[in-house]
Amino acid sequence: MTERIATTTGLFPLPDWAKDDLSDLKGHQKHDLISGDEGPEVTAVYDDARSEVVAVQQDAGLDRIVEGQLRWDDMLAHPLTVHDSVETGGIVRYYDNNNFYRDPVVVDELDFDGDVAAELESAAELADDVQAVLPGPYSLADLATDEYYGDDEEFLAAVAEFLAGEVEAFPSVETLFLLEPSLVVSPPEDGEDARASEAIDAVANATDADVVVQPYFGSLTEKVHAHVLDADIDALGYDLVTDHEGCLSNINEFGTTDSVSLGLVDGQNTLVESAETVAERVDWFEENTPVNEFETEYLTTNTEPFYLPYSKFEEKAAVLGEAARLEEVEI
Repeated sequence: MTERIATTTGLFPLPDWAKDDLSDLKGHQKHDLISGDEGPEVTAVYDDARSEVVAVQQDAGLDRIVEGQLRWDDMLAHPLTVHDSVETGGIVRYYDNNNFYRDPVVVDELDFDGDVAAELESAAELADDVQAVLPGPYSLADLATDEYYGDDEEFLAAVAEFLAGEVEAFPSVETLFLLEPSLVVSPPEDGEDARASEAIDAVANATDADVVVQPYFGSLTEKVHAHVLDADIDALGYDLVTDHEGCLSNINEFGTTDSVSLGLVDGQNTLVESAETVAERVDWFEENTPVNEFETEYLTTNTEPFYLPYSKFEEKAAVLGEAARLEEVEI
């Protein structure tokens, strides 16, 4: 019997009150908040906001609880932008949307940092069944500028080694989501696709948690999909909102992991799906895949929900929790 787990990709929007409080802090500039040197007043706001988003997930009935990544103004680039070996360059468009991040320019060796582990320690004090969230190594390297390693292959390996070191410092977590939109948006070329798989493998092997690789903004090319399946991961994700037919084609042509993560709820659109609609999408997926007895199906947003107004994020989290319970009732 398939286990259905309601969760999210993390990277939540800030609660409205937290935005107001942070804006009101004397001398506050937006990107000062993610420098890693926040003052006690700013830290207190983030602590309270973290407690709130954890409670929102618990009230929604989500089976995996994420920290929320509320400090990640630079989105997936955050683990590098707060690193001592990185200088932040100019403002760069974040994939093909109206969000922007500071270009992380790597100017020295990427040694251990511990920023994300500290966030997870705080989340673990508030909830059980914690899910860690990180950028995948290919996406993080793609979002960064290398001015130290001097070779794309060496840089990707260094980013993977850095992320693996961060993962090793994590508290005990149930799952680790590696978010890999660049595998779709800027797919690796021949040779690089195998190295991307090896980089994911290096990060996945740093934890005993179940590892989910979540591409989004579309479906993977056939060759990249096949290479990602070579990595030692527990589940591969599919953005069924953006390109359900492409995702289905990959699965039926090349197979997939024993467990899968299904992007069922639109993380960029304010229209709130019903739990019944989400459950129907799961049914459609199972009916159209040759192997419909997966070990686990993660029901999640297709992208990070930080694009959404906070109230819409709350509603969509509740939909995911309810959809998983509907499936349990039907079984």
